[in-house]
Amino acid sequence: MNLLETLLAAQDGGAVRQLAGRFGLDESQAATAIQALLPALAGGLAHRAQEPAGLESLLGALSGGRHEQYLDNPSTLEQEDTVMDGNAILGHILGSKDVSRSVASQASAQTGLDNSLLKQMLPIVAAMAMGALSKQTNQGQAAAAQSSPLGALDFLAPVLDVNRDGSVGAADVIGMMGKFFSR
Repeated sequence: MNLLETLLAAQDGGAVRQLAGRFGLDESQAATAIQALLPALAGGLAHRAQEPAGLESLLGALSGGRHEQYLDNPSTLEQEDTVMDGNAILGHILGSKDVSRSVASQASAQTGLDNSLLKQMLPIVAAMAMGALSKQTNQGQAAAAQSSPLGALDFLAPVLDVNRDGSVGAADVIGMMGKFFSR
């Protein structure tokens, strides 16, 4: 199951319903927003995982954080702590507020949803994405990741493969993130 499917299915759609309710959207609009924001988040995660010590840092955050709560208990998406955690996650995976703004702007152009709304949603979607990755990591699906860095990339690839082409390689990362990191 890829990252998008994991988020949309969390708590039988409860996380999407909670996100929709928080921002005054219907569930379809919330799902569309998630779908538009995830490629940049997945690309940022893949990019950071390829940096020296980046993969180790990501795995540490996935196994040691409290990110699963964002999917297990969707009411946490209403808390200000979630926004703060999401902004910290964005800082790690996207690098700057300018990149986050570009991600929201691009998603707005794709979805027709208001840019300022997507900027507000982005940290929560980032927290949800880390929750999905953390949940899968902690359920033992990343056992190979703990024994070798390549094993970790093998685990993360299908989860991060938002476009479902079977891989999250350097070309995918460049394609997804080139427009965001070049600013």
